[in-house]
Amino acid sequence: MNVLNKVRRLVIPILMLVVVLMIGVAITLTKYVTDASKLDLSKLEEPLPKPTVIIDKNSEVVSELSSARFTYVQLSDIPEEVIHAIVAVEDQRFFDHSGVDVRGIARSAWRNYRAGSVVQGGSTITQQLAKNLFLTSDRTYSRKFQEVVTAYRIEREYSKETILELYLNQIYFGEGTWGIQDAANIYFGKDVQDITLTEAALLAALPKAPTHYSPFQNEEKAKQRRDLVLNLLYNQDYLSKSEYEQAINEKVHLRDWELEGLRGKYPSYVDYVIEEAISYGFSEEEILTGGLNIFTHLDPAVQEAIETAYTTDELFPVNSGDELVQSASVVVDPYSGGVRGLVGYRGNHVYRGFNRATQLERQPGSAIKPLAAFAPALESGISANVQIVDRRLDFNGYSPKNFNDRYQGRVSFYDALVHSINVPAVVLLNEIGISAGFEFLQKSGIPLHQEDRNLSLALGGLTNGVSPLQMAQAFSMFPNLGTVNEAHAIKRVTSSSGEILFEAKREKVQVMKPENAYTMTQIMMGVVEEGTGRNAALNRPTAGKTGTTQLPSTSAFQGVSGARDAWFVGYTPELVTAVWVGYDKLDPNHVMSSTGGNHPAKIFQAIMSEALQNTEVRPFQKPVNYQDDFKNNQSKEKEQKEKEKEKNEKELKEKAKDDRPGKGKGRNQNRGRGNSRN
Repeated sequence: MNVLNKVRRLVIPILMLVVVLMIGVAITLTKYVTDASKLDLSKLEEPLPKPTVIIDKNSEVVSELSSARFTYVQLSDIPEEVIHAIVAVEDQRFFDHSGVDVRGIARSAWRNYRAGSVVQGGSTITQQLAKNLFLTSDRTYSRKFQEVVTAYRIEREYSKETILELYLNQIYFGEGTWGIQDAANIYFGKDVQDITLTEAALLAALPKAPTHYSPFQNEEKAKQRRDLVLNLLYNQDYLSKSEYEQAINEKVHLRDWELEGLRGKYPSYVDYVIEEAISYGFSEEEILTGGLNIFTHLDPAVQEAIETAYTTDELFPVNSGDELVQSASVVVDPYSGGVRGLVGYRGNHVYRGFNRATQLERQPGSAIKPLAAFAPALESGISANVQIVDRRLDFNGYSPKNFNDRYQGRVSFYDALVHSINVPAVVLLNEIGISAGFEFLQKSGIPLHQEDRNLSLALGGLTNGVSPLQMAQAFSMFPNLGTVNEAHAIKRVTSSSGEILFEAKREKVQVMKPENAYTMTQIMMGVVEEGTGRNAALNRPTAGKTGTTQLPSTSAFQGVSGARDAWFVGYTPELVTAVWVGYDKLDPNHVMSSTGGNHPAKIFQAIMSEALQNTEVRPFQKPVNYQDDFKNNQSKEKEQKEKEKEKNEKELKEKAKDDRPGKGKGRNQNRGRGNSRN
């Protein structure tokens, strides 16, 4: 009896708990069903994504991300190849299930297991239509349940043909494009009625991950995904073996001309905003259709100054072949890290194409010297008034050369940087230790590889390279007295109703002492005033550094003169600007005749003159109690050099007088003969 009582005391609470849980589940499911049942299915026929707007630093709307332009096509006008391809890859049993395909989910799981990756999803076309139109992208059980309920409702109210037509006209295909007609146009420059089998397979390959598989972004990945779709068509008996083999051997052919149509203002900046927003967790689809308000650091005056410069061909090197000399520029506010403007290409814009302003990786050449050698040398305690060795040296097999192969024995810290002399930069890095320069660069935000721990670091010999954005960010420490603010475009993102979805909280790093940062600015003002960057001079305080990388020393470039990359990174008290110029591909037929002090410095000058034309001239910020010893020493040194120069010129003139014909007879003639013998 006691045993039965104990059992009852244990079982009854468990049964009560189960009943409570079942009631809770029932109530929850009832709520989900009720909520899903309230959805207005008539909106299926009016799919208009809300445009996202870009807001500048002045809180003004300056650009719109809208792809709400749908070109609707009837199902009867869509080729069978497209329909077959979409059904084969997205929902093989579309015409057999009632909105949710349990068998399809199991089959997809098995095929994904065999393939070693996700090649098919479990959601049906009807479920995707429900998700895309009504529900959030949250991966929760409640959202999935609502999707299932809505899919069943859609199947009851619409025919299979209508569902497929709605889906094909509304699904996102990447490159800011919705609908099969606009996708055919954006990728192939064709109407959907005119596309081929392989083009149909490529379009069907995109909805799974439009950005990842976009052929404009990565043609090889797009082709692999396309061939997988063709294989599914073959396995599902839509293609014969010969048709399949012929199709997979076809190359990807994309349109190679610019389409007419509005992409919005400031395309390079907008591309970077999208790139940055995606890094914060937003999907491209959310960004383009979510009706978001994206608040940015964009300054229209700066952006338009850059875009004006990039339409002025005279500022750029003449093409040495059939390819356009490319370029990219970034302007950053050193006190906030805000990207005020950027352009990442010359020529035609491709939506979310390769953005050289932010994605480029090129060696910076001598533009790295302030960051890799001179600034860390000051931080290590070396005086800016020191004289540095300048002669041919060998550092355990590494023998740096000056550009003109001329050496002065010793040069001042100032002259070594102002005139961009190579050997002194390497000497400095060797003296302070490679680790000191390496760590200084890392703190500045310059990405490095472990193999970069060598003395060529002082001259920009990096394994991977840098982007203009990274260089602008790193140089921002100098006008900001040693502090680097992480460069970024977006301040915050809100919903259409004003709810804050994201707010930037960027790091700032004190890289060097304010006094040393100001000293570096004084030296780099000399680069613009009397050194390699004179073409960058403005009618206001300006500092900066040039950089040029040489052609490879391979047999292919023997006898070929020119440069691979040319840089100018400069700044005023208000803004920092990095400019890169070069070819995308390097071969003997595409060689640039320029240096960092030539075209990049001129581009900098054009951008900054326009951007700052209505800005009051002011000096660089000076640290409290800063001692002008360096400046005074430089002034004295210059005065001494001028005096020596005048003295030498006077002696040369006197000598020239003595050497004139008819001079030197009598005693003078005899004295001259005696000296010549000595």
